[in-house]
Amino acid sequence: MQEILNYFETIPPHHRVILIISGLTFFWIIEGFIPLYRFQYKKWKHAIPNLFFNLTLMLVNLPLAFMLLETADWVVVNNFGIINWMPEMPVWLYGFLGLIFLDFFGAYLPHIIVHKIKPLWMVHLVHHTDHNVDTTTANRHHPFESVIRFFFTLIGVFIVGAPIGLVMLYQSLSVLATQFNHANIKLPRKVDNFISYLIVSPNMHKVHHHYVMPFTDSNYGNIFSVWDRLFGTYMELDPEKIVYGVDVFPNEKENSNIKDLLVQPFQKYKK
Repeated sequence: MQEILNYFETIPPHHRVILIISGLTFFWIIEGFIPLYRFQYKKWKHAIPNLFFNLTLMLVNLPLAFMLLETADWVVVNNFGIINWMPEMPVWLYGFLGLIFLDFFGAYLPHIIVHKIKPLWMVHLVHHTDHNVDTTTANRHHPFESVIRFFFTLIGVFIVGAPIGLVMLYQSLSVLATQFNHANIKLPRKVDNFISYLIVSPNMHKVHHHYVMPFTDSNYGNIFSVWDRLFGTYMELDPEKIVYGVDVFPNEKENSNIKDLLVQPFQKYKK
């Protein structure tokens, strides 16, 4: 574990980009062999706006990364944060607990918040208005949301007391996890159910993309499923009954291009 943390402590930016592209490519290929749904869409055309938002995510995060570094260095030097206040433990447990807590503050908590606060929900709708959820949907977030999520991650680093190696490891795993659980892949039902006890599985997260409540307000987790199970936001739904999108934007042709998606947070809709 220490060797892993040492690598991610100084991971070059281009290695992170390669990781993102490799994960996206891998799950894109797997979708072709074992699709959960056989969408009637042009895969590349559908991917273009989603890939655009993947790019904006990187453009937002890369120049702000110095803030993560400064915060992570400060908590280590000052022995501040949850995992630094715990009794001495093996490095694997230190890393595992750090990842779980970072997942809470960097993913689970902000995900609930953007669902509950109306202006933030309008921004987050860019993610939910995809009617053909696949691995490219994973980071289909408006640039405003990318900034919001970054600062929640920053707060998480401060509260958890995570060193920069653990932060970079978390962010890398977070990207791969969201590419995996958004991927349009069909796992054996028992396998999907089994892995959902530890990590967010594809079937588990697809429930979150069902177009009506209360399913839209469930299964907020990104890497680990423990927070949904602990706080009662875990729900199940037969994958065959899932309909993607949101009921306030039922027209699949609306908000399907980059221009419309960029201004979508400022649109009005009927409840």
